[in-house]
Amino acid sequence: MSNVHFLREPEPANTEQEEKRQHLFAKATELSGQFAQRGAELDRLGLPPRDEIEALRQAGLLSALHAPEIGGAGLSWLDGLRLVRIISRGESSIGQLLGYHYVNSQYVYWAAADARQAWVLGAETVERQLYWGAAVNPRDPGLVLERRGGHYVLNGRKTFSTGAHVSDRINVNATLEGKIANFVVPTDRPGYVAHDDWDNIGQRLSDSGSVEFRDFPVYERDFILPLAEPFDPPQVQATFNTPLIQLVFVNFYLGTAEGALAAALDYIRTTTRPWITSGVSRASEDPYILERVGELQAALKASVALADVAASAVEAALSKGRSVTERERGDAAIEAYAAKVNATHVALDVTVKVFELMGARATAAHYGFDRYWRNVRTHTLHDPVYYKAREVGDFALNDRIPQVSLYS
Repeated sequence: MSNVHFLREPEPANTEQEEKRQHLFAKATELSGQFAQRGAELDRLGLPPRDEIEALRQAGLLSALHAPEIGGAGLSWLDGLRLVRIISRGESSIGQLLGYHYVNSQYVYWAAADARQAWVLGAETVERQLYWGAAVNPRDPGLVLERRGGHYVLNGRKTFSTGAHVSDRINVNATLEGKIANFVVPTDRPGYVAHDDWDNIGQRLSDSGSVEFRDFPVYERDFILPLAEPFDPPQVQATFNTPLIQLVFVNFYLGTAEGALAAALDYIRTTTRPWITSGVSRASEDPYILERVGELQAALKASVALADVAASAVEAALSKGRSVTERERGDAAIEAYAAKVNATHVALDVTVKVFELMGARATAAHYGFDRYWRNVRTHTLHDPVYYKAREVGDFALNDRIPQVSLYS
Protein backbone atom coordinates (compact mmCIF):
# COMPACT_ATOMS: atom_id res chain seq x y z
CA MET A 1 0.00 0.00 0.00
CA SER A 2 1.38 3.40 -0.93
CA ASN A 3 1.95 6.00 1.77
CA VAL A 4 -0.07 9.14 1.04
CA HIS A 5 0.01 12.16 3.33
CA PHE A 6 -2.62 14.87 3.14
CA LEU A 7 -2.00 18.42 4.28
CA ARG A 8 -3.90 19.50 7.36
CA GLU A 9 -3.64 23.03 8.65
CA PRO A 10 -2.62 23.11 12.33
CA GLU A 11 -5.23 24.64 14.58
CA PRO A 12 -4.01 27.64 16.58
CA ALA A 13 -3.80 26.89 20.29
CA ASN A 14 -5.35 30.22 21.29
CA THR A 15 -6.04 33.72 20.06
CA GLU A 16 -2.81 35.16 21.48
CA GLN A 17 -0.72 32.51 19.77
CA GLU A 18 -2.54 33.05 16.47
CA GLU A 19 -1.88 36.79 16.74
CA LYS A 20 1.84 36.05 17.21
CA ARG A 21 1.71 33.77 14.18
CA GLN A 22 0.08 36.42 12.00
CA HIS A 23 2.54 39.03 13.24
CA LEU A 24 5.53 36.86 12.31
CA PHE A 25 4.16 36.20 8.83
CA ALA A 26 3.56 39.92 8.34
CA LYS A 27 7.08 40.77 9.52
CA ALA A 28 8.59 38.09 7.26
CA THR A 29 6.69 39.47 4.27
CA GLU A 30 7.82 43.01 5.12
CA LEU A 31 11.46 42.00 5.51
CA SER A 32 11.37 39.94 2.34
CA GLY A 33 10.25 42.99 0.39
CA GLN A 34 13.06 45.06 1.88
CA PHE A 35 15.65 42.39 1.05
CA ALA A 36 14.35 42.17 -2.53
CA GLN A 37 14.75 45.92 -3.04
CA ARG A 38 18.42 45.70 -2.05
CA GLY A 39 18.99 42.22 -3.45
CA ALA A 40 21.30 43.09 -6.34
CA GLU A 41 23.51 45.29 -4.15
CA LEU A 42 23.64 42.78 -1.30
CA ASP A 43 24.63 40.04 -3.73
CA ARG A 44 27.34 42.22 -5.27
CA LEU A 45 28.88 43.04 -1.89
CA GLY A 46 28.60 39.49 -0.54
CA LEU A 47 29.33 40.51 3.04
CA PRO A 48 28.45 38.57 6.21
CA PRO A 49 24.76 39.47 6.72
CA ARG A 50 24.98 40.94 10.20
CA ASP A 51 22.33 43.60 9.54
CA GLU A 52 19.97 41.08 7.97
CA ILE A 53 20.29 38.63 10.88
CA GLU A 54 19.71 41.54 13.24
CA ALA A 55 16.51 42.31 11.31
CA LEU A 56 15.33 38.71 11.80
CA ARG A 57 16.21 39.01 15.49
CA GLN A 58 14.30 42.25 15.98
CA ALA A 59 11.29 40.79 14.19
CA GLY A 60 11.20 37.83 16.59
CA LEU A 61 11.67 35.31 13.79
CA LEU A 62 14.56 33.54 15.51
CA SER A 63 12.26 32.27 18.29
CA ALA A 64 9.28 31.43 16.08
CA LEU A 65 9.46 27.67 16.69
CA HIS A 66 10.28 27.74 20.38
CA ALA A 67 7.58 26.90 22.91
CA PRO A 68 5.33 29.66 24.28
CA GLU A 69 6.27 28.52 27.81
CA ILE A 70 9.74 30.02 27.33
CA GLY A 71 8.59 33.02 25.30
CA GLY A 72 8.61 31.57 21.79
CA ALA A 73 5.77 31.80 19.30
CA GLY A 74 5.14 28.04 19.25
CA LEU A 75 4.83 27.78 15.49
CA SER A 76 4.73 24.42 13.74
CA TRP A 77 7.44 23.18 11.41
CA LEU A 78 5.00 23.69 8.55
CA ASP A 79 4.74 27.38 9.41
CA GLY A 80 8.47 27.72 10.11
CA LEU A 81 9.30 26.37 6.67
CA ARG A 82 6.77 28.73 5.13
CA LEU A 83 8.60 31.61 6.83
CA VAL A 84 11.82 30.36 5.24
CA ARG A 85 10.08 30.41 1.86
CA ILE A 86 8.80 33.95 2.35
CA ILE A 87 12.19 35.36 3.38
CA SER A 88 13.85 33.56 0.45
CA ARG A 89 11.68 35.40 -2.04
CA GLY A 90 13.58 38.53 -1.07
CA GLU A 91 17.05 37.08 -0.42
CA SER A 92 17.81 33.40 -0.81
CA SER A 93 20.81 33.38 1.51
CA ILE A 94 18.85 34.89 4.39
CA GLY A 95 16.12 32.31 3.90
CA GLN A 96 18.77 29.60 4.06
CA LEU A 97 20.23 31.08 7.23
CA LEU A 98 16.82 31.27 8.90
CA GLY A 99 16.08 27.65 8.03
CA TYR A 100 19.46 26.44 9.23
CA HIS A 101 18.88 28.29 12.50
CA TYR A 102 15.53 26.58 12.98
CA VAL A 103 17.01 23.11 12.52
CA ASN A 104 20.16 23.79 14.56
CA SER A 105 18.34 25.43 17.47
CA GLN A 106 15.52 22.87 17.58
CA TYR A 107 17.80 19.85 17.27
CA VAL A 108 18.63 19.85 20.98
CA TYR A 109 14.98 19.33 21.91
CA TRP A 110 14.80 15.90 20.33
CA ALA A 111 18.48 14.92 20.50
CA ALA A 112 19.75 16.04 23.92
CA ALA A 113 20.02 13.32 26.53
CA ASP A 114 18.93 15.76 29.24
CA ALA A 115 15.60 17.48 28.50
CA ARG A 116 16.34 20.13 31.14
CA GLN A 117 19.53 21.08 29.29
CA ALA A 118 17.56 21.52 26.09
CA TRP A 119 15.03 23.79 27.79
CA VAL A 120 17.77 25.90 29.36
CA LEU A 121 19.43 26.33 25.95
CA GLY A 122 16.06 27.14 24.39
CA ALA A 123 15.15 29.68 27.06
CA GLU A 124 18.48 31.44 26.63
CA THR A 125 18.01 31.46 22.86
CA VAL A 126 14.59 33.08 23.16
CA GLU A 127 15.62 35.59 25.83
CA ARG A 128 18.66 36.76 23.90
CA GLN A 129 17.33 35.99 20.40
CA LEU A 130 20.48 33.99 19.61
CA TYR A 131 21.32 32.75 16.14
CA TRP A 132 22.43 29.09 15.86
CA GLY A 133 24.85 27.67 13.30
CA ALA A 134 26.75 24.39 13.08
CA ALA A 135 30.11 22.81 12.29
CA VAL A 136 29.10 19.22 11.56
CA ASN A 137 29.75 18.61 7.84
CA PRO A 138 30.28 14.81 7.67
CA ARG A 139 32.35 14.97 4.47
CA ASP A 140 34.80 17.35 6.13
CA PRO A 141 36.17 15.64 9.25
CA GLY A 142 39.03 17.03 11.24
CA LEU A 143 37.74 18.47 14.53
CA VAL A 144 39.46 16.80 17.46
CA LEU A 145 38.80 17.15 21.18
CA GLU A 146 41.43 16.37 23.77
CA ARG A 147 41.38 16.51 27.54
CA ARG A 148 43.39 19.28 29.12
CA GLY A 149 43.22 19.77 32.86
CA GLY A 150 39.63 20.02 34.05
CA HIS A 151 38.12 20.60 30.61
CA TYR A 152 38.71 19.91 26.92
CA VAL A 153 40.17 21.82 23.98
CA LEU A 154 38.95 21.66 20.40
CA ASN A 155 41.26 21.97 17.41
CA GLY A 156 40.74 21.69 13.67
CA ARG A 157 39.08 23.31 10.69
CA LYS A 158 35.78 23.00 8.85
CA THR A 159 35.80 24.07 5.19
CA PHE A 160 32.15 25.12 5.24
CA SER A 161 30.18 26.51 8.17
CA THR A 162 27.06 28.41 7.15
CA GLY A 163 26.61 31.49 9.30
CA ALA A 164 30.27 31.42 10.33
CA HIS A 165 30.46 35.08 11.33
CA VAL A 166 26.90 35.63 12.54
CA SER A 167 26.35 32.54 14.73
CA ASP A 168 26.00 32.98 18.49
CA ARG A 169 25.77 29.24 19.18
CA ILE A 170 26.94 26.28 17.11
CA ASN A 171 26.33 22.55 17.15
CA VAL A 172 29.64 20.72 16.79
CA ASN A 173 30.72 17.11 16.18
CA ALA A 174 34.29 16.07 16.98
CA THR A 175 36.31 12.98 17.84
CA LEU A 176 37.52 12.38 21.38
CA GLU A 177 39.82 9.41 21.90
CA GLY A 178 38.23 7.60 18.97
CA LYS A 179 34.65 8.34 19.99
CA ILE A 180 32.15 10.88 18.63
CA ALA A 181 31.33 13.89 20.80
CA ASN A 182 28.28 16.12 20.23
CA PHE A 183 28.15 19.49 21.94
CA VAL A 184 26.84 23.05 21.74
CA VAL A 185 29.13 26.02 22.34
CA PRO A 186 29.03 29.82 22.11
CA THR A 187 31.19 31.39 19.42
CA ASP A 188 32.50 34.19 21.65
CA ARG A 189 34.98 31.92 23.44
CA PRO A 190 38.66 32.44 22.58
CA GLY A 191 39.94 30.23 19.79
CA TYR A 192 36.99 30.49 17.38
CA VAL A 193 38.12 31.95 14.04
CA ALA A 194 35.74 32.57 11.12
CA HIS A 195 37.55 33.10 7.82
CA ASP A 196 36.48 35.36 4.95
CA ASP A 197 36.89 32.75 2.22
CA TRP A 198 33.33 32.23 0.94
CA ASP A 199 33.57 33.39 -2.71
CA ASN A 200 31.10 31.12 -4.52
CA ILE A 201 28.93 32.34 -7.38
CA GLY A 202 25.72 32.05 -5.37
CA GLN A 203 24.34 32.22 -1.83
CA ARG A 204 26.87 34.97 -1.35
CA LEU A 205 25.26 36.23 1.87
CA SER A 206 25.06 32.79 3.48
CA ASP A 207 28.37 33.40 5.28
CA SER A 208 29.41 29.81 4.54
CA GLY A 209 33.18 30.11 4.73
CA SER A 210 35.58 28.06 6.80
CA VAL A 211 35.97 28.13 10.57
CA GLU A 212 38.94 27.15 12.65
CA PHE A 213 39.20 26.11 16.29
CA ARG A 214 42.48 26.83 18.05
CA ASP A 215 42.60 25.37 21.57
CA PHE A 216 38.93 26.28 21.84
CA PRO A 217 37.72 25.44 25.39
CA VAL A 218 34.88 22.92 25.78
CA TYR A 219 33.33 21.93 29.11
CA GLU A 220 31.29 18.99 30.36
CA ARG A 221 28.18 21.16 30.43
CA ASP A 222 28.45 21.70 26.66
CA PHE A 223 27.89 18.03 25.76
CA ILE A 224 24.34 17.23 24.67
CA LEU A 225 24.83 13.48 24.08
CA PRO A 226 27.00 10.81 25.67
CA LEU A 227 30.14 9.85 23.78
CA ALA A 228 29.36 7.34 21.04
CA GLU A 229 31.28 4.80 19.03
CA PRO A 230 31.64 5.84 15.36
CA PHE A 231 29.25 3.14 14.13
CA ASP A 232 26.72 3.16 16.96
CA PRO A 233 23.18 3.52 15.55
CA PRO A 234 21.66 6.83 16.68
CA GLN A 235 18.36 7.07 18.50
CA VAL A 236 15.71 7.45 15.76
CA GLN A 237 14.29 10.75 16.98
CA ALA A 238 17.76 12.31 16.89
CA THR A 239 17.99 11.71 13.13
CA PHE A 240 15.17 14.04 12.10
CA ASN A 241 17.60 16.89 11.52
CA THR A 242 18.28 15.38 8.06
CA PRO A 243 14.76 15.35 6.58
CA LEU A 244 14.12 18.74 8.17
CA ILE A 245 17.26 20.34 6.73
CA GLN A 246 16.33 18.87 3.35
CA LEU A 247 12.95 20.57 3.71
CA VAL A 248 14.75 23.83 4.47
CA PHE A 249 16.52 23.37 1.14
CA VAL A 250 13.20 22.69 -0.59
CA ASN A 251 11.59 25.81 0.76
CA PHE A 252 14.36 28.27 0.13
CA TYR A 253 14.75 26.90 -3.41
CA LEU A 254 11.05 27.47 -4.00
CA GLY A 255 11.07 30.86 -2.30
CA THR A 256 13.96 31.90 -4.53
CA ALA A 257 12.03 30.77 -7.59
CA GLU A 258 8.93 32.63 -6.42
CA GLY A 259 11.05 35.74 -5.97
CA ALA A 260 12.52 35.36 -9.45
CA LEU A 261 9.11 34.99 -11.05
CA ALA A 262 7.69 37.94 -9.12
CA ALA A 263 10.63 40.12 -10.22
CA ALA A 264 10.17 38.97 -13.80
CA LEU A 265 6.45 39.76 -13.82
CA ASP A 266 7.12 43.25 -12.49
CA TYR A 267 9.77 43.78 -15.15
CA ILE A 268 7.41 42.57 -17.90
CA ARG A 269 4.67 44.94 -16.77
CA THR A 270 6.96 47.96 -16.58
CA THR A 271 9.87 47.45 -18.97
CA THR A 272 9.61 44.60 -21.49
CA ARG A 273 8.58 45.75 -24.96
CA PRO A 274 6.16 43.67 -27.04
CA TRP A 275 7.72 41.73 -29.89
CA ILE A 276 7.30 43.41 -33.26
CA THR A 277 5.11 40.65 -34.73
CA SER A 278 3.08 39.96 -31.59
CA GLY A 279 0.19 42.22 -32.62
CA VAL A 280 -0.21 43.52 -29.07
CA SER A 281 0.68 46.87 -27.55
CA ARG A 282 1.96 45.54 -24.23
CA ALA A 283 4.27 42.64 -23.46
CA SER A 284 1.90 41.58 -20.70
CA GLU A 285 -0.66 40.73 -23.42
CA ASP A 286 1.69 38.61 -25.50
CA PRO A 287 0.07 35.13 -25.71
CA TYR A 288 3.43 33.34 -25.63
CA ILE A 289 4.52 35.21 -22.51
CA LEU A 290 1.16 34.49 -20.90
CA GLU A 291 1.51 30.79 -21.69
CA ARG A 292 5.02 30.60 -20.25
CA VAL A 293 3.99 32.51 -17.12
CA GLY A 294 1.10 30.10 -16.64
CA GLU A 295 3.34 27.06 -16.98
CA LEU A 296 5.90 28.38 -14.51
CA GLN A 297 3.25 29.51 -12.04
CA ALA A 298 1.51 26.12 -12.19
CA ALA A 299 4.77 24.25 -11.66
CA LEU A 300 5.65 26.43 -8.67
CA LYS A 301 2.23 26.05 -7.07
CA ALA A 302 2.40 22.28 -7.40
CA SER A 303 5.91 22.14 -5.94
CA VAL A 304 4.92 24.36 -3.02
CA ALA A 305 1.94 22.12 -2.28
CA LEU A 306 4.21 19.06 -2.33
CA ALA A 307 6.62 20.83 0.03
CA ASP A 308 3.84 21.57 2.53
CA VAL A 309 2.58 17.98 2.40
CA ALA A 310 6.13 16.75 3.09
CA ALA A 311 6.51 19.17 6.01
CA SER A 312 3.30 17.87 7.55
CA ALA A 313 4.45 14.27 7.15
CA VAL A 314 7.83 14.87 8.79
CA GLU A 315 6.29 16.90 11.60
CA ALA A 316 3.71 14.17 12.28
CA ALA A 317 6.44 11.54 12.55
CA LEU A 318 8.63 13.76 14.74
CA SER A 319 5.70 14.41 17.09
CA LYS A 320 5.75 10.73 18.10
CA GLY A 321 8.86 11.52 20.14
CA ARG A 322 11.07 8.68 21.28
CA SER A 323 8.45 6.13 20.26
CA VAL A 324 8.93 6.91 16.55
CA THR A 325 10.17 3.91 14.59
CA GLU A 326 12.78 3.68 11.85
CA ARG A 327 10.02 2.84 9.39
CA GLU A 328 7.93 5.88 10.35
CA ARG A 329 10.99 8.08 10.05
CA GLY A 330 11.80 6.55 6.67
CA ASP A 331 8.26 6.98 5.32
CA ALA A 332 8.27 10.65 6.29
CA ALA A 333 11.80 11.25 5.01
CA ILE A 334 10.82 9.93 1.58
CA GLU A 335 8.10 12.59 1.40
CA ALA A 336 10.75 15.23 2.07
CA TYR A 337 13.14 13.75 -0.48
CA ALA A 338 10.48 13.58 -3.19
CA ALA A 339 9.81 17.27 -2.54
CA LYS A 340 13.57 17.92 -2.74
CA VAL A 341 13.85 16.27 -6.16
CA ASN A 342 10.87 18.19 -7.50
CA ALA A 343 11.85 21.56 -6.00
CA THR A 344 15.37 21.29 -7.38
CA HIS A 345 14.15 20.84 -10.94
CA VAL A 346 11.37 23.42 -10.69
CA ALA A 347 13.55 26.12 -9.10
CA LEU A 348 16.36 25.66 -11.63
CA ASP A 349 13.82 25.76 -14.47
CA VAL A 350 12.01 28.87 -13.25
CA THR A 351 15.14 30.90 -12.48
CA VAL A 352 16.45 30.26 -16.02
CA LYS A 353 13.24 30.67 -18.00
CA VAL A 354 12.31 34.04 -16.50
CA PHE A 355 14.87 35.57 -18.86
CA GLU A 356 12.89 34.30 -21.84
CA LEU A 357 9.91 36.24 -20.51
CA MET A 358 11.77 39.49 -19.81
CA GLY A 359 13.96 39.73 -22.92
CA ALA A 360 17.58 40.55 -23.65
CA ARG A 361 17.78 43.85 -21.80
CA ALA A 362 17.01 42.06 -18.54
CA THR A 363 20.48 40.51 -18.64
CA ALA A 364 22.05 43.88 -17.76
CA ALA A 365 24.27 43.38 -14.73
CA HIS A 366 22.73 46.18 -12.68
CA TYR A 367 19.42 44.31 -12.45
CA GLY A 368 21.08 41.30 -10.89
CA PHE A 369 18.34 38.93 -12.05
CA ASP A 370 20.94 36.21 -12.53
CA ARG A 371 21.40 35.97 -8.76
CA TYR A 372 18.25 33.88 -8.45
CA TRP A 373 19.66 31.17 -10.72
CA ARG A 374 23.16 31.45 -9.22
CA ASN A 375 21.74 30.98 -5.73
CA VAL A 376 19.72 27.91 -6.63
CA ARG A 377 22.46 26.44 -8.81
CA THR A 378 25.05 26.83 -6.06
CA HIS A 379 23.10 25.22 -3.25
CA THR A 380 21.44 22.44 -5.27
CA LEU A 381 24.94 20.98 -5.55
CA HIS A 382 25.04 20.55 -1.75
CA ASP A 383 24.18 16.86 -2.14
CA PRO A 384 23.51 15.25 -5.54
CA VAL A 385 19.81 15.34 -6.41
CA TYR A 386 20.11 12.08 -8.35
CA TYR A 387 20.94 10.30 -5.11
CA LYS A 388 17.73 11.70 -3.63
CA ALA A 389 15.82 10.52 -6.71
CA ARG A 390 17.41 7.08 -6.31
CA GLU A 391 16.19 6.89 -2.69
CA VAL A 392 12.67 7.85 -3.75
CA GLY A 393 12.78 5.27 -6.53
CA ASP A 394 14.14 2.55 -4.25
CA PHE A 395 11.30 3.20 -1.82
CA ALA A 396 8.66 3.11 -4.55
CA LEU A 397 10.01 0.00 -6.27
CA ASN A 398 11.52 -2.02 -3.41
CA ASP A 399 9.81 -0.55 -0.32
CA ARG A 400 13.27 0.26 1.07
CA ILE A 401 13.62 3.27 3.40
CA PRO A 402 16.74 5.43 3.13
CA GLN A 403 19.84 4.53 5.08
CA VAL A 404 20.17 7.09 7.88
CA SER A 405 22.98 9.60 7.49
CA LEU A 406 23.48 13.35 7.70
CA TYR A 407 22.43 13.43 4.02
CA SER A 408 19.53 10.95 4.03
